[in-house]
Amino acid sequence: MTPLLSDPLFYAVAIPAVALVGLAKGGLGGAMALVGVPLMALAMPPVQAAAILLPILVLMDMVSLWSWRGFLDRRTLVIMLPGAMVGIGIGWLTAAIVTPDMVRLILGVVTLLFVSRWFLQKLSRAESARPHSVPRGIVWSIVSGFTSFVAHAGGPPFQVYALPLKLDPKVYVGTSVIYFAVMNAVKLVPYFALGELDTANLSASFVLMPVAFVATLAGVFIVKRMKPELFYSFTYVTVGLVAVKLLWDGAVAVF
Repeated sequence: MTPLLSDPLFYAVAIPAVALVGLAKGGLGGAMALVGVPLMALAMPPVQAAAILLPILVLMDMVSLWSWRGFLDRRTLVIMLPGAMVGIGIGWLTAAIVTPDMVRLILGVVTLLFVSRWFLQKLSRAESARPHSVPRGIVWSIVSGFTSFVAHAGGPPFQVYALPLKLDPKVYVGTSVIYFAVMNAVKLVPYFALGELDTANLSASFVLMPVAFVATLAGVFIVKRMKPELFYSFTYVTVGLVAVKLLWDGAVAVF
């Protein structure tokens, strides 16, 4: 048994972290998805926490792919997946140069502006679905792939593009599940290349997988019973919380 697996603090922080991320991966999304690494970092270095979490995310993706099978918007995936691969590649190439904290700070500002725009539209009752845009989709998907690799924060850029489309909630979740499942699978390659997925970290991932499985199914159960109006209001609010957290984490580290 590795020293980490005999440390009570590891279980005290890792089990809640994986449970919250599992609920998010099941479809609830939002701020819970960003809690994983910071919470686990209370018991280990952040890079190790991210490495342990990645195989767990892949398991969650598999559960979510099965649970949300048949729900997808092909147009969104065709527009965004190529750009996401480019973003991951840029993140890998610049991993030694770009600081995750600066990325979090910039991403927090952009995301907060996006949510503020939605809130103002809500007040003026001018909210309406936006059509697909290839240029916007490419830009936001590259940003999403990059921030997913560098700062494990690929969700907000995806949501900036996909939420205004006002897809059916089940279609939106199913599309996001496929999008992030592909990204996480691709990210395994550079993580292996960087030496982060060693035996000790993979053992810790394996121990936490039962929690991940149950939490992801719980997230699916909740979202499938949500009304569309409640789903979108809930999602925008949680994206706003994500923006605040990104701003706070980035500002504290940078300034």
